[in-house]
Amino acid sequence: METTVGHAEKYLGQFCTLMASYTRKTAKLRDKADLVVKQLSDFANTENPELRTCLKSLADDLAMVQDYRQAEVERLETRVVMPLKAYGDIIKQKRADMKKFNSTRNHEMKELEKLEKIRLKNPSDRHGISQAEASAQKASAEASRTTRQLEETINDFQKQKMEDIKKIFSDFLTIEMLFHAKALEVYSSTFQNLENFDMEKDLEIYRSRVHIYDGTIDSMALPTSRSTSSMQRGSRPTWRTPQSTLRRQQEIEDVYESEEEDDLEDLGEEYAQIRR
Repeated sequence: METTVGHAEKYLGQFCTLMASYTRKTAKLRDKADLVVKQLSDFANTENPELRTCLKSLADDLAMVQDYRQAEVERLETRVVMPLKAYGDIIKQKRADMKKFNSTRNHEMKELEKLEKIRLKNPSDRHGISQAEASAQKASAEASRTTRQLEETINDFQKQKMEDIKKIFSDFLTIEMLFHAKALEVYSSTFQNLENFDMEKDLEIYRSRVHIYDGTIDSMALPTSRSTSSMQRGSRPTWRTPQSTLRRQQEIEDVYESEEEDDLEDLGEEYAQIRR
């Protein structure tokens, strides 16, 4: 009996903890999926019509699956976690019954020991022995009655435990199958919508926008290029090669030398006239 209650307390308590964690993680998954839905909607608003429609449909279907997931969380809480949690109080009650049974057995043992002591010490004390025998018989009867009650209680507990475990995990599987069946139905439709997405239509719109944009840049750039070419045609280059620069310097030096010779000749003639 101790073993039965001990195993139930250990393993059902662990199941309760694990299933509660499972339910919380499922709720967190629902919350993360809600964020994905919002992100898909925001992203869809920035895209071209075909992809926008496809993404919004995906977001709507994913949101629908999260509604099913919310129902899954609520059912797990009420049909799985709460029944397992209730076994905490049930096991406490069974331990109280076992404590009462142990107390009754200890009382019986004390009465029997007391009777045995009286018989050994005062074998001739018939009155004392009779009273001790009556007390021992009463304690034994109470112990027997308590033992039968405890056996019935433990048998009922074991039967109820098996029925509850069967129902709890059957409900768990039913809840999961129902959710996944609904999710599969929605996701199948969503997958088909993605497969039917017409990429070429959006690409045509995108190409047309890019072509118009590039054309605007070209039309703005053409006058600049024409004006640049006009400036190039209307102006002359101001640079010279090193050879042309040297030739120019030589011409200037020749002019200077010619002018100096003319000046010397004029001075010579003036000097000759003065001497005459």
